[in-house]
Amino acid sequence: MIVDDEPPALAGLRAMLASHPDMEIVAEALGGTAAVAAIRDLHPDIVILDVQMPEIDGFAVLEQIRRTGVPLPFVIFVTAHDQFAVQAFDVHAVDYLLKPVSEERFARALARARETMAMRRNGELGQKLQALLDEHSRRSASPALPVPPPQTPFATRILVRVGQRDEIVSVSAIDWIRSDDYCSVLHIAGKQHIIRETLGALEKRLDPRAFVRIHRSAIVNLSRVTALRRLRMGGVNVVLRDGTQLPVSRARRATVTAILGAAG
Repeated sequence: MIVDDEPPALAGLRAMLASHPDMEIVAEALGGTAAVAAIRDLHPDIVILDVQMPEIDGFAVLEQIRRTGVPLPFVIFVTAHDQFAVQAFDVHAVDYLLKPVSEERFARALARARETMAMRRNGELGQKLQALLDEHSRRSASPALPVPPPQTPFATRILVRVGQRDEIVSVSAIDWIRSDDYCSVLHIAGKQHIIRETLGALEKRLDPRAFVRIHRSAIVNLSRVTALRRLRMGGVNVVLRDGTQLPVSRARRATVTAILGAAG
């Protein structure tokens, strides 16, 4: 779906999409109000969305969709000002394009959208397969033999999609986890794996002695934390073994500091 308040801009996006036969335009919206209605009714996979529009801007369009409970599509923002780039990624945009949009840059944005969509769908398939395996294990257990209780109520393994196959990874191998709308992204040894499970649901399955939520959108493996970095204006980052720095929210600083102090 393409959205812009200027007909020539819509025509330009339509022309560039014509060279990508795997993409089908399901709707065109001339402004934010029309975009909200079309996204709600049609559930497009990808929305190429202008940021600056007179009725409601691109960010307000997504906020209205979020309030309806409809899953957000993959979004590629289009803007004449790069000052919106950081804000675009704050709302989990796949990419953003600066006007005037070149065909080469447009193609790269679509390629990134395809890759992100594939990662999420693979994550969904992995979760379905894991549920199937769990059900098979329960059905295969002999009723004549007592089933030993689990050693821990927390997850020790998670199924992830790697290429064309599903692999079981140890929870202890996870470095950190970030939220991606209705999914979570596992960071493991420099690689990312999307699973169809919210961060809140995943947090409940993880051992709190090993994992701590440092922000509404991030959980870290305590064994990977090597330092706390104090920032100006009172901010705090955790520093992981590989050098990754992640912010600790103000509401969680005391808890995170206490846990790391107790662990030490």
